[in-house]
Amino acid sequence: MPRFSVIVPAYKVQAYLHECLESVLSQSYPDLELIAVDDCSPDGCGAIIDEFAARDPRVRPVHLAENQGLGRARNAGIEQASGDYLVFLDSDDTLTPHALRSIADRLKETGEPDVIVYDYARTYWSGESVRNVVSAQLAEDGPAPFRLEDRPGLLALLMVAWNKAYRREFVEREGFTFPPGYYEDTPWTFPVLMSAESITTLDRVCVHYRQRRQGNILGTTSVKHFDLFEQYDRVFAFLDERPELACWRPVLFRRMVDHLTKVFARRDRLPRGCRAEFLRKARAHYRRYRVPGAQVPPRSRLRHTLIRWGLHRTYRALQGAAALRRLTGKLAVKLLRTARTTALRLHYRIQLRLPLRADRAVFAAHDGREHSGNPGALEDAFRALAPHIRTAWLARPDTAAHWTALARSKYLVNDTDFEPGMVKRRGQILIQTQRGTPLGHMGLDLQERPAAARDLDFERLLDGVDTWDYVLSANRHSTLVWERVFPGGYTTLEYGHPRNDVFQKATSADVARLRASLGVPDDTVAILYAPAHRDHRRTQRSDVDLERLLRRLGPRFVVLARTHGPVQQGARIIDVTGHPSVEDLCLASDVLLTDYSSIMFDYANLDRPIVVHAADDDWAAYEAARGTYFDLRSFAPGAVGRSEDELIDIFATGHWRGSRSTQLRTAFRERFCPYDDGRAAERVVRKVVLGEEDVPAFVPLDERHPVPSVAATLARSPQATVPQPTGPLTVTDSL
Repeated sequence: MPRFSVIVPAYKVQAYLHECLESVLSQSYPDLELIAVDDCSPDGCGAIIDEFAARDPRVRPVHLAENQGLGRARNAGIEQASGDYLVFLDSDDTLTPHALRSIADRLKETGEPDVIVYDYARTYWSGESVRNVVSAQLAEDGPAPFRLEDRPGLLALLMVAWNKAYRREFVEREGFTFPPGYYEDTPWTFPVLMSAESITTLDRVCVHYRQRRQGNILGTTSVKHFDLFEQYDRVFAFLDERPELACWRPVLFRRMVDHLTKVFARRDRLPRGCRAEFLRKARAHYRRYRVPGAQVPPRSRLRHTLIRWGLHRTYRALQGAAALRRLTGKLAVKLLRTARTTALRLHYRIQLRLPLRADRAVFAAHDGREHSGNPGALEDAFRALAPHIRTAWLARPDTAAHWTALARSKYLVNDTDFEPGMVKRRGQILIQTQRGTPLGHMGLDLQERPAAARDLDFERLLDGVDTWDYVLSANRHSTLVWERVFPGGYTTLEYGHPRNDVFQKATSADVARLRASLGVPDDTVAILYAPAHRDHRRTQRSDVDLERLLRRLGPRFVVLARTHGPVQQGARIIDVTGHPSVEDLCLASDVLLTDYSSIMFDYANLDRPIVVHAADDDWAAYEAARGTYFDLRSFAPGAVGRSEDELIDIFATGHWRGSRSTQLRTAFRERFCPYDDGRAAERVVRKVVLGEEDVPAFVPLDERHPVPSVAATLARSPQATVPQPTGPLTVTDSL
């Protein structure tokens, strides 16, 4: 008997069916049967199902003699099912990787409940993925399993069958089946949730819900949308048979009204000439199932009034008025923006004719955050060493103060280009800090890399370079790259990166405070996962299954995930993507896991372990799209995993902090960290602002003592327990 019976009805979805079935069969949890139901589809769905059945014995094909519709096709699958739990999946959707394993683990944790509810994300043709907006209802806090009355907010979720798994014995005992017609999920989902003796939730995206441009059944204009009335008749008939569930009648009544108004308001649902009839039937249902005295939320009262009285023309008039109001509002906003832009341009031109302020400096960073990166560290040095200079941050280009500061400040500090239209005045000094040591191609080298360059204007790029007076560099490698790819008359300052000064100044108390603020448990190894942006991908997905990694390594490891896309959900995965300080995250972690991100050059200053994930095919794709200045795999800052299994072995066997990893990191630091000794910002201010020629000498690498990580401190303690992996592991020494 398999753990899961995954039921996939198929009808006119041959373009999507391969991906759907493959997403099931490729699950890391293999204890399943896949019941694929060909609902007498006129295209190639039946043949595709038979192909999958021929190659995988877990596939059980079911061919219906005539088209039954989605509900009855699911019923045919239920009849063939033998698994502990039923999982429904529409044939144009997909299961996310490791979804079934996560579901199985949660079921075991919560005592085999009747129903488990998990999350989904809408995926669009553009590649964009948007998680369910009411996912907070799936929080795993509190006791589990529970009954619906303990978590009534679950009824706010999308009422579909495919975001849940159902214990088969429960379904058979209660006699649940899907009805024919549109909206067949409605009389299934409500009764199931209300009847379940035990429910649990899984706060994880397990289904990618494809948003098709065309072909979605519920987005089709048809009189079949009138089926909705009959489906709610079935829901309330179920309540009539179960007096003990009468308490849910007001809730279901409100959901019915909301559902009816949604269908009525969508102009792509009902054919012309049918809208008045639909509203008349809605009015009849309102009166039939209304619960006297039941409270109606304020935001829903207008809809209830329109449905209750069948005000068809009033409803259309209000819709038209709302559309006109939106159009008028957009026009007004556009006019205001145009007027504001014109006024700001005039203001800036006036400010350019006024004297410079020698005691002013303005700072800006590429991420729009105040006091971040190299500019933020330089501002601190300005305040400490040149207190006579007033500093400010440029964060609001839509204000007059922004353009005043840009026009009249003597010192301009940025790690990217200033706004288009900025005029560099005589007497102004512009310090370009850059954002790190380059591994991937930059500047003019991107002319041959259209995937990475995208819409980069190279003439405008060089115009910006002509405004630079000083460019900061952390090593000779960076200097040689910057002067070639950003050719100009500036002066290069090989002083180190100011943002890395904190690594030499932080204390163990600072590290403990940062870990506590991030929620990193005591006596755990914190892995900072920070992959590079992929120029050749429309969407940024993680190449490492963080849940699997943590599951294999055991409870003593946590991950601080800072990615360019959605972060995997997990109890020991801490999403730090929006954290304002990368430096704080580096200090709070014990080891860096990255691929090609330039964060590795900064992290090496901490002299903490670095692990690189560089699969051969991924490295080839990145190199082809972006281009690199050296082969990272041949000159790595630590252990290199060329597959996810190798990556797990590196952590599980201790190679991540072994002697070979230390040797690699030492050579890497000698090449890329010669000047980051904690005084980079001081050197810049003394040279550029105070005019001193003799800047502080560089501290040699072997005389620097950056604050140790928590894991390193524990490892040196004779009483410490070194975190160990759990479960059997295969050791692969790729070093």
